[in-house]
Amino acid sequence: MKVLVVLTSHGELGNTGKKTGFWIEEFAAPYYVLADAGAELTLASPKGGQPPVDPKSESADSQTTATKRFYGDNDLIDKVAHTFKLSEVNEADFDAVFYPGGHGPLWDLSNDLISIALIENFYKHNKPVAFVCHAPAALLKVKAPDGELLVKGKEVTGFSNSEEEAVKLTKVVPFLLEDELKKQGALYSNGADWSPYVKQDGLLITGQNPASSKEVAKLLLASIEKKIQNNTTE
Repeated sequence: MKVLVVLTSHGELGNTGKKTGFWIEEFAAPYYVLADAGAELTLASPKGGQPPVDPKSESADSQTTATKRFYGDNDLIDKVAHTFKLSEVNEADFDAVFYPGGHGPLWDLSNDLISIALIENFYKHNKPVAFVCHAPAALLKVKAPDGELLVKGKEVTGFSNSEEEAVKLTKVVPFLLEDELKKQGALYSNGADWSPYVKQDGLLITGQNPASSKEVAKLLLASIEKKIQNNTTE
């Protein structure tokens, strides 16, 4: 069971002079759900190397059991520091792909042609694709095998407008994820702010916010195991 994890390489929070990147909890919690189940995980990012970390995800009130485990996991910290370049990875080598959030993906992964093609190949080859929080931004230009936008008519979720307002970044981000998903024809829905909320529509799995990351990973794991089981019984 091999899973590709794609992290953002974008570290600037618009024109604020502040930093952004990936959200530690949204990476750590799913990573350990998958790794503890025996998955082999490979980390990649558009630029390779150390992806930027959202400094807010390092604050005391953002810590969870998974983040604390991560901070004590020198092997994983080193692995994060040496991500592969997206251009170096091949969908054929993996059973699924997972994208953690943080605000970074709004800027780079939403437009990254290599990432877009990668997701399209996973989906075309009947492999699960999963995204949490702001990471569904990576889906906005992805097309299904029939040429339609992948999210069109699909049940999806992602960081909500009200959550973006709560963190006071509606004027900073390049777009509001909820609005863009709706514009692309997605059947967007969300739960209460900061509460776990996930949607699965076939191979497509999305989670609303950091609190949803572990549940997204559980759905992804179940989807991978189901696919492997089906392949062995065919």
